[in-house]
Amino acid sequence: MVILSFGFIGNDVQNAIIEASNHGFKISHYDMRFVKPIDEEVLKLVFENFDTIITVEDGTLQGGFGSAVAEFMIDNNFNSKIIRLGVPDKFISHGTQQELRKECGFDKEGILKTILSNINKTVSSYK
Repeated sequence: MVILSFGFIGNDVQNAIIEASNHGFKISHYDMRFVKPIDEEVLKLVFENFDTIITVEDGTLQGGFGSAVAEFMIDNNFNSKIIRLGVPDKFISHGTQQELRKECGFDKEGILKTILSNINKTVSSYK
């Protein structure tokens, strides 16, 4: 499993990965520097080596970073499971950035929950 993030949210990703490692799981992380143009060399490496890819962005899911990763996958005939975390296409309450990340499920705890729920599926499918 690998997590691709973009921007400051990479700090929450790193903290979630540390927590996941305390559960015995090893998660890779690429903090992408650009969305446009997207780093195709890194994405090629990622899709060649990982079956499950989580994207995390502090922005809208529709038309955002995760969508660009999914487009790359389709355009290059890769076949991986992509889980996108970010701001959904709905009205979001007012609050602090941390409160809103929690509400949308991409704060440290939400990222960890996504890791653990999906890594358990991956591990159990190989038994």
